[in-house]
Parts: sequence; structure tokens; C-alpha cells
Amino acid sequence: MTRRSRTELRGKAQTVLGPIDPASLGPTLMHEHVLWDICPPSLAAQNDPGPQITLENVWAMNYGTLVAPGNLRLGIEDLAVAIDEIGRMRDAGGRTVVELSCGGLKPDPRGLVQIAEGTGVNIVMGCGHYVEEYQDPANRHRSVDSFAAEMVDQVQVGAWGTPVRAGMIGEIGCQAPWTELEKRVMQGAILAQRETGAAINVHPGRHPDQPLEVADFVRMNGGAIDRVVISHIDRTIFDEERLLRLADSGCVVEFDLFGQEQSYYKLSDIDMPNDAIRLRLIRALIDRGHVERIVISHDICYRSRLSCFGGHGYGHIFSNVVPMMRRRGFSESEIEAILVTNPRRLLTFI
Repeated sequence: MTRRSRTELRGKAQTVLGPIDPASLGPTLMHEHVLWDICPPSLAAQNDPGPQITLENVWAMNYGTLVAPGNLRLGIEDLAVAIDEIGRMRDAGGRTVVELSCGGLKPDPRGLVQIAEGTGVNIVMGCGHYVEEYQDPANRHRSVDSFAAEMVDQVQVGAWGTPVRAGMIGEIGCQAPWTELEKRVMQGAILAQRETGAAINVHPGRHPDQPLEVADFVRMNGGAIDRVVISHIDRTIFDEERLLRLADSGCVVEFDLFGQEQSYYKLSDIDMPNDAIRLRLIRALIDRGHVERIVISHDICYRSRLSCFGGHGYGHIFSNVVPMMRRRGFSESEIEAILVTNPRRLLTFI
């Protein structure tokens, strides 16, 4: 496989079908999973997919009281489902999806190619590694340079044994407290960012101070903080003071759980916001002058959040959230920045 140099990529966005003019990206979801396996290794080892999704149990699955490992996976055998769901997003007005199923989440580059070809939607693939629990145990013995070289190759040559190239680094997994392995992967991602000109997406730990810890770490290690997206803010930071301090650091803030309306969150003792509160926090960022540091998405990684299983699907932001933004006084230029301009800037190689 030939190497696509930084010079060749500069000024372009890289989808699974190849480089494109960033102007053609259009409205973009910055954090989704299209083919994935988010099942924790300890649960996967039981080899029991659990109950099928039905009208009677889909609410319990989404609420978190019914655990079904099969709900946490969508593989190549579900290609027709994925094509239909991404097609619904396209019909609702979306044009690009950033797919961040990285190492540990069963990435499937060739499957993403088939979905892009089958829908006409731009799919930008991530690379790197998720949190330590999901990583190959062999990673514990790898160096920073090893991780960096792997991610550079995933962008410039091909990822996961295929010729399909990544267009973003991430989602790089972190926990609170942050493990030494995860810090080495992050250092590798920063080096790969320098080498390739790609942006980085970070999965932060579930402590409200961890996103800023990551931002400080990136700056101290020479990363381009304005090209680092910190995900899952809507399950991590709940007060405006912390939120504004994080945005003031120069990173991009991502609200990516749109469509999750319940306050109960099984994975941590927090009160989750609904979409209206997400928009209220985004308004606070805009009022602070940070409209250029906001992106949004759904982070779909449960089958039960897909339309065909009774969920909101990938089209929710375009069908429901954008109209709500207009009703609540967001200007067209603000909506354009969040859904088009900011993603385009981040997905354009420098």
C-alpha cells in the first residue's frame, strides 16, 4: 500500500472512499458509531447476547436497567440495517458522519466503505485506541513511538489491515483516574497529529475535571489544542464555570449524546441533561465567544437508539434539534458554525 503524504492531504478531508474537497462535507455529525462492538470484555466473555429488542423491552434497554450484550453491537452482518439508518440521516439533511470505532471497538473499515457507497454519505473514520479495558493486553508493553507510528500509518497508509485510511485520530480513550497506558496512547496521538495534520477526538473519563486535565496534557506535550475535540461533555461537565474554563483552554467542546432524554445514567451517579439543557449550555458557550469551539452528535452505540429498533436514529439532530435551536433563538450562522463550519475546519488536514 502506498503512503499518502501530509503534503498530499493538506487542505483536504479524508473519507473512507478517499480525499475530498472539505467544502463538500456539509452538515456533519462529529461522533458516531456505524459498525461497532462496545460490549465490555468481561460481559462479552459470558457469550450470551441476551434478549432481542422488542417494543416491550426497548425502553428498559435505553434506560439501562435491562442489560443485553447484543444491544451493544452492530456488525457487518447488519450491513443492511446500517445502510438504512445512515440513509435516513441523509434524508433528514445530514451529509457526513465521523465514525470513531477505534481499537477495542471492532472497527470495520471495509464495512464502512460499503455503507458510504450504498448511501452517498461521507464517512470519516477514526483510529487509535479506546480505554484500557478494551485494548489488546499486548499494548501495555508498547512505547509512545509505537502508538504514534501506528496512527500515522492508519491515516497515511491504511487502518486495521486494510487500505482504508482514517481521517481523524480517535476516539482516544481516557479514564478518571487516567491510566499510564492511556497516557502513552494519548502521547502517541499527539505525535501522530504533528506528523499528519489530523485532528484528535478524546473520550474523557467521567470526572468533571478530567476534560481540562486532558487539555492541559495536550498543551504540555506540544499538541495543537485547537484541533482537539473533547467528547461526552454532556455526561461529564454540568456547571457553566467548568464548561467555560474548558472552552477557554482552546479545545473544541463536543455535546454528543443528543437524543438521550432521560436523566438517569447507569454508568455514573449523575443527572444527565436533556436536549433542551444541552442547548442552554451551548448558548452559554456562544455568549462567552466560543461558537467556533462547539460540535454536536449522538454517539449512537446501542442498537436500541437506531430508528428501526424504536430509537431516535442518526437523523434526530437534523429533524428535531435544529428546529428546536431555531425556536430558541439560535441564528442560522450559529447553527451553520456548529454543524458545518467547525466540523469542516477540524476535518481539513493542515
